[in-house]
Amino acid sequence: MSWPEPPPGTGFGLANLPYGVFSRGGDAPRVGIRVGDQVLDLAAALGDPVFARGSLNAFMAQGRDRWRAVRADATEMLTRERYRDAVAAALHPLGEVRLHLPFEVADYADFFANEYHASNAGRIFRPHGEPLAPNWKHMPVGYHGRSGTVVVSGTPIARPCGQRSLPGGAAPEFGPSRRLDFEAEVGFVVGTGSRLGEPVSASAFGEHVFGVCLVNDWSARDIQSWESTPLGPFLGKSFGTSISPWVVPADALAHARTAPPPRDRPLLPYLADGEEWALDLALEVRLNGHVISRPPYATMYWTPAQMLAHLTVGGASLRTGDLYASGTVSGPARDERGCLLELSWGGREPVELPDGTTRTFLEDGDEVTITASAPGPDGERISLGEVSGRIMAAGWQATG
Repeated sequence: MSWPEPPPGTGFGLANLPYGVFSRGGDAPRVGIRVGDQVLDLAAALGDPVFARGSLNAFMAQGRDRWRAVRADATEMLTRERYRDAVAAALHPLGEVRLHLPFEVADYADFFANEYHASNAGRIFRPHGEPLAPNWKHMPVGYHGRSGTVVVSGTPIARPCGQRSLPGGAAPEFGPSRRLDFEAEVGFVVGTGSRLGEPVSASAFGEHVFGVCLVNDWSARDIQSWESTPLGPFLGKSFGTSISPWVVPADALAHARTAPPPRDRPLLPYLADGEEWALDLALEVRLNGHVISRPPYATMYWTPAQMLAHLTVGGASLRTGDLYASGTVSGPARDERGCLLELSWGGREPVELPDGTTRTFLEDGDEVTITASAPGPDGERISLGEVSGRIMAAGWQATG
């Protein structure tokens, strides 16, 4: 039993205790833990100045032993009567704080690790060819993104402009994207780094990855399709990537760990993943408040440990604050597809919303919200919170 006792079903009880960065009034941002609908100020509760900073990076850099020790200390403070007064003074209602980007993003990489998404995309773009590229089942395919445009949930997203191809081979035109999309993804936050030139094995995932967040990898499909020959995503992906404000510790997901789907290709030794870091997460996507998809993360072909191993096998180093994302999460059913490209099948099958409107791709003013939960102890569900963003017209700029 804990106090304050989180409301039943909140998903933010003692089994979770995710980390974020918050501020009150004109105070400087600092690190907190979410407990139900309240935020525990860790600098005040634990008396440690590492939490009086505006990001998690300094704490994450201290390593796994320290992560576990702080988690144990916070759990004790929230369950022992002798700490009641100290905890009460450090608790703040969630509705009275502002949430910030939880960590300073060092590098950002995005993968393409879901077989259903990759196959659907292949069928949409190459209807008469093989849906998967020859390399897809031999390595986790990915690309390096732009860390400077990773933003916290709730940040508006301006519709990007770029070049678009025209039918018949005519010269391309420039203008706002007409095929703007979301991608429901899961992100992995690196806590401790590695040396340049030294690969990180899949079995070392738990020593380097601090926790998990939700990701919306906004995508301008028309810009992306024109620029992706011969290299890959560039302007079609770099204008904005939204993440949830709460980072769930990897240790909180012990009950969500599961075996990956069966592999039908032999894997090279560096991709061996005996730790079973596949995760059973249930995602939900809402467009303007309407549920349009429920992607299951357990369908991911490549695990986050394998993604980490592949990311570093060429010698790339890890840095505290690195973020890498899973790529779009999709399942076998139509209502499990994790982006509008799949849901509308390339724009040919409009998605009908309960209010009578339809969408092939996102319109200005549309709001996308992605939530997720995971199995916890004793049948409890652990919440990963939400990542939300509203599309603004091209050229929109924040003021104030």
